Amino acid sequence: MKSAVFASLLAYASAFAPAKNTAQSTSLKGFEDALGVQEPLGLYDPLGLLDGADEARFNRLREVEIKHGRVAMLAFVGNLVPRAGLFLPGNIDLDGDSFDSYPPGIAAVLGDDAIPAAGVFQIILAAGALELFVMKDVTGTGEFIGDFRNGF
Repeated sequence: MKSAVFASLLAYASAFAPAKNTAQSTSLKGFEDALGVQEPLGLYDPLGLLDGADEARFNRLREVEIKHGRVAMLAFVGNLVPRAGLFLPGNIDLDGDSFDSYPPGIAAVLGDDAIPAAGVFQIILAAGALELFVMKDVTGTGEFIGDFRNGF
């Protein structure tokens, strides 16, 4: 009985012993100290997009990742707002259809009561115009990657 208690105490104590630090090597040594790189994964690049990349490519991919993350967050909030019953006042088109006459979520695009194809095209066109002309560092004075304030 004493040996069983001693063995369990030894196992319990060994669980809190400091672990050995082993050096890990990757082929992406130039970006291992970048912001966001942390243990246990280090620089996570499963598709190998940074193999042989320089700093400009790394910064471009990081900027695109930040931009897509912001768009995804806005899309999520844009899905929650109409589901909460909040709609813009007025009409969405010249036929007199109000904003609340269309269903929320993906049904607004693919459902029976969906927005007409011309309306979906206008949404895609507006998003493309924002991507090409507005959401970029046009002044070249961004303080950090993803800084799209452009002097404001």
